[in-house]
Amino acid sequence: MHQDDTHHGPLTGFTVGVTAARRAEEFGALLERRGAAVVHAPALRTVPLADDRDLRAVTRDVIGSPPDVVVATTAVGFRGWIEAAADWGLADGLLQALGGAELLARGPKAKGAVRAAGLTETWSAASESMAEVLERLLGEGVAGRRIALLLHGDSLAEIIGPLRAAGAEVRPVPVYRWTEPEDIAPLDRLLDLTLARGLDALTFTSAPAATALLGRAEHRGLLPELLGALREDVLVACVGPVTARPLEDRGIGTVRPERFRIAPLVQLLCSELPARAPELDVAGHRVAVRGHVVLVDGEPCRVAPAGMALLHALARHPGRVVSRAELLRALPGGGTDEHAVETAVARLRTALGDPGLIRTVVKRGYRLALDPSEGRVDAPPAEPGHQR
Repeated sequence: MHQDDTHHGPLTGFTVGVTAARRAEEFGALLERRGAAVVHAPALRTVPLADDRDLRAVTRDVIGSPPDVVVATTAVGFRGWIEAAADWGLADGLLQALGGAELLARGPKAKGAVRAAGLTETWSAASESMAEVLERLLGEGVAGRRIALLLHGDSLAEIIGPLRAAGAEVRPVPVYRWTEPEDIAPLDRLLDLTLARGLDALTFTSAPAATALLGRAEHRGLLPELLGALREDVLVACVGPVTARPLEDRGIGTVRPERFRIAPLVQLLCSELPARAPELDVAGHRVAVRGHVVLVDGEPCRVAPAGMALLHALARHPGRVVSRAELLRALPGGGTDEHAVETAVARLRTALGDPGLIRTVVKRGYRLALDPSEGRVDAPPAEPGHQR
């Protein structure tokens, strides 16, 4: 995926990581149309189980002893089950068994798959959460009832356990499984970019993907660093509460849209990321400092990585003097020669189009030339002869 540099939208200047395996192109395109730079690395891949002996055995069992309740947790999984049964010559028997059961759908996508198979759901979870499905089943009473529960890459132990404890006979239906990507390198690059704070936001559309990223970080001995980045610096956006749970269990704060869909997730990022970026009145200009771009009076300016690093350091202390030593530490790769700071500042001023945006404070460092309305600064402007 790539960003069209000529496009200016609400996500211009922000870099967003996408961990989704399915619908990643659609998701990335929605982000890029709003100006984001997108880094895609699937955390997992799905493996259909059309040839899996366990799924075939469960299918024969469902046909021979039809369940009282069927829980369709995933549209992809439900369709895949019917398609696999057709490959085995078992589709008619499976559809007949499912048609005589109480069909519960975890949201509109699963409901759509049920109807596409010529069946009708009894009920659909408004929240699209398995917690609501479990609440309904336990409220109805499940003692002695046979429940077929589609697994979607997760064991759903938190659902199966309470149902069995309440007296239900639960038949897990493993419609597909998750496994690591065939090429793990993109995921490692995404992980490294997250640790380097090269992402402004990291997105998840499934709980297994979140678990996989955490697991990969742990495998590489980087879990503490990843948790620090996600807790403090990188916005974590999830499509819904089920997806967010593995992250929130680790103390990572997340944001999620009210509707658990990709488009609302993109809209949420369009509001959250700009709100987190410094936007200041500097030397008569409105300056918004974003991840890898600065907007001056609403127009994006091309700034080299070194200049962006300095600008972020200055924007963290609006109007205050930041020493050359501190700015040197902020430069990519660091350095030992403060002349590198002077060179980077000079190039940054040129890129911004108005040298007066950044003031030199003699023998002390540099500061943004905030307008009076932005508040008091801790040093007066440098004398005109010393400004560069």
